[in-house]
Amino acid sequence: MFFRIILLSTVLLAPAGAQNLESTLARMDKAAAGFRGISAELEQVSHTAVIDDTSVESGTIVLFRPKPRDLRMLVEFTKPDERAVSYGNRKVQIYYPKIMTVQEYDLGKQSALIDQFLLLGFGTPGSELRKSYDLKHTGRETIDGAATDRLELIPRDAEALKHVRRIEIWISEVTGQPVRQKIHQPSQDYREIRYRGLKVNPPLTEASVRLNLPRGVKRSTPQK
Repeated sequence: MFFRIILLSTVLLAPAGAQNLESTLARMDKAAAGFRGISAELEQVSHTAVIDDTSVESGTIVLFRPKPRDLRMLVEFTKPDERAVSYGNRKVQIYYPKIMTVQEYDLGKQSALIDQFLLLGFGTPGSELRKSYDLKHTGRETIDGAATDRLELIPRDAEALKHVRRIEIWISEVTGQPVRQKIHQPSQDYREIRYRGLKVNPPLTEASVRLNLPRGVKRSTPQK
């Protein structure tokens, strides 16, 4: 009985934010088990602080994780301008259909940062987030009719802080997956990504995240 009282008092005295954080991370742990990928509609809001300009793009996204730490992605923007972005094996390809050109980038050592920030929360156990970020539960919100928990993440790595000041992610209370992410940069710029119609573990293969390029496409490597 004594130990039960001690345990109960510990729970009751814990700050509500800490309890909410722990329950959200536990939900993410459960959602990460068996995670293989997602498909969804996507809206990306980009804000440039120095000129106070905000742009909105929309399209679709497919994320495929054939094995742990192997992330493949295809984003196809349809509005306002068409372009497709694929990521995998430390390389990014950006296809511009209007000029029939693919730009290819080899991320090299920077791929670790891309893996860390790209689609943060999908298939990521809450316990993994603790290793790279200082975490805080900052409230609950209803987004598109779904109850979510909002988390704030501050990168612990000095190199990461050069690129990202803080990150916000909204985790569904039902699925344990993100429905929204907002990345704040040191320049005061931010990028917010919103997901709708999200499907978890749909039938996916490597072809699902591969660029569908027409014949005669030109390739360029801006890094060289």
